[in-house]
Amino acid sequence: MQRVSRAKVTVEGAVTGEIGAGLMILVCAMQGDGEAQAEQLAAKIAKLRIFRDEAGKMNRSVKDIGGACLIVSQFTLAADLRGNRPGFSTAAAPDAGKRLYEYFTARLQAEGLPTANGIFGADMAVELVNDGPVTIWMDTAA
Repeated sequence: MQRVSRAKVTVEGAVTGEIGAGLMILVCAMQGDGEAQAEQLAAKIAKLRIFRDEAGKMNRSVKDIGGACLIVSQFTLAADLRGNRPGFSTAAAPDAGKRLYEYFTARLQAEGLPTANGIFGADMAVELVNDGPVTIWMDTAA
């Protein structure tokens, strides 16, 4: 997840999602992940105070600033790098991954956050301006 001043995703030359200030969230469902993990992440992200307040401290959430979330599926986060060619056997199967990706988006919306999306499984061009930079790794298994 990255705090951004703006971000967009393009598929085959067409913009599929674009936001101003907010969060660019790369999502990877792992084997064994379910709705509980998606709910946990969405609830945490909605409340996570990583935006600056008037004093410059990280004290405001994406909801507090009126920001949005750009959500992009990225199974390569599951890469196993033991060899010289990454393996992705720990990623959820595509059908399960897509279902959880869509459920996660719905949970962020239920938290009151505007969302924009890439297209699950597509080759995408992602552009963003990382604000800070602030990049945070979140894992429900950790």
